Amino acid sequence: MKVAKFGGTSLANAEQIKKVCDIILSDSDRRVIVVSAPGKRDKEDTKVTDLLIACANRQLQSGSSAAELEAVVKRFKDIADELKLDNTIVEEIRRDLEERVKLDTSHQGMFMDAMKAAGEDNSAKLVAAYLNSIGKKAHYVSPRQAGLLMSSEFGNAQVLPESFDNLKMLNNYDGIIIFPGFFGYTIEGKVATFPRGGSDITGSILAAALKVDLYENFTDVDAVYAAHPGLVHNPAAISELTYMEMRELSYAGFSVLHEDTLVPVFMAGVPVCIKNTNNPAAPGTRIVLARELTPHHVVGIASDSGFCCIYVSKFMMNREIGFGRKLLQILEEEGISYEHTPSGIDNISIILKQSQFKNKETESKVLSRIKNELECDDVSIDHNLAIVIIVGEGMKNTVGTAARATSALAKASISLEMINQGSSEINMMFAVKENESNKAVISLYNEFFNK
Repeated sequence: MKVAKFGGTSLANAEQIKKVCDIILSDSDRRVIVVSAPGKRDKEDTKVTDLLIACANRQLQSGSSAAELEAVVKRFKDIADELKLDNTIVEEIRRDLEERVKLDTSHQGMFMDAMKAAGEDNSAKLVAAYLNSIGKKAHYVSPRQAGLLMSSEFGNAQVLPESFDNLKMLNNYDGIIIFPGFFGYTIEGKVATFPRGGSDITGSILAAALKVDLYENFTDVDAVYAAHPGLVHNPAAISELTYMEMRELSYAGFSVLHEDTLVPVFMAGVPVCIKNTNNPAAPGTRIVLARELTPHHVVGIASDSGFCCIYVSKFMMNREIGFGRKLLQILEEEGISYEHTPSGIDNISIILKQSQFKNKETESKVLSRIKNELECDDVSIDHNLAIVIIVGEGMKNTVGTAARATSALAKASISLEMINQGSSEINMMFAVKENESNKAVISLYNEFFNK
């Protein structure tokens, strides 16, 4: 049995949904299908999730969102009409949306999650209705019905362990199961969503719970590439990756798969295959526990922006017991998470997402607390940084990777703010100024893939 997940571009209109259903029906092993909300039909279009967010915001601001709700209904109606479905499904979707906007808005995060989840939920109903209309047995199954339980962290919920046993009930269905991605229910019965892009995570959870043979993730590219095709002309396609390599690349900007997707399938030992809805015959990229290493010990290069770095200096820091704990405790108390903490004997750097500083006052407070409470010699912050990483399981057994990388960046006249290598030795991270990140990716790609 396979679990197959289809992203928003794969479900953007009736033509795409027909392609999806042809793919489903071409392989009888594809019995559990996870769907996203309809995405953009063209560059100027708006995703259904964004229409729902606009609807929710209007409701929160004014208590009335009729025009915004109608825009969402129209989007689903256009698809239903093109699929030649009767108006029953459209009226069902309308009633669902009207019930959601009437929900209690006193907890804005809870209300927003209920609204956002309507995209995936009604997309699943629509796909199931179409399959039944062409004579194929399909069931829409809601996360509540299947027992997909979530924590109460609205907008950033985590799956609860008991969900994996609950979801085994899906084995009792015959025919094709159409399951909405992105959300589940708290123990109290409230809708809670994963972070944006969380339909990937739903598919992974179902694949792990059902212990399927393969989790297929259909998107709009033929494979995962060694670098972003928007930066590098005709980059190398990656035929096979390990879970760890893919997770590192996803974390650093490879948007083809949400970074949290791989944990459930990794724990269950279920392989993953990234495939293209518009070219299903392409072999795609397989993600597995272990792979045969190739001469290209670097498998991919990624970058992400929006970081800052807090530099902390204190003479004899290395002799002060508990200094690191107290430093990170200040961040914890201010509700701030960190990404990396490279250090020396008298200094430490903390890389974090600068969006966590909501304003200058928050930033100043954190810096002041670090300087005064830890009696530091100097505390400063550097903004607008990007993280560029090279990833590959083969790096741990290869001499000279760092030398080649830094030499390539130096030849491109790129100033390095920081270098850090993970303890697993499968990634090497470079902090650079945001305006130099694209040039850094290109120079590293040319060094490791074009020589």
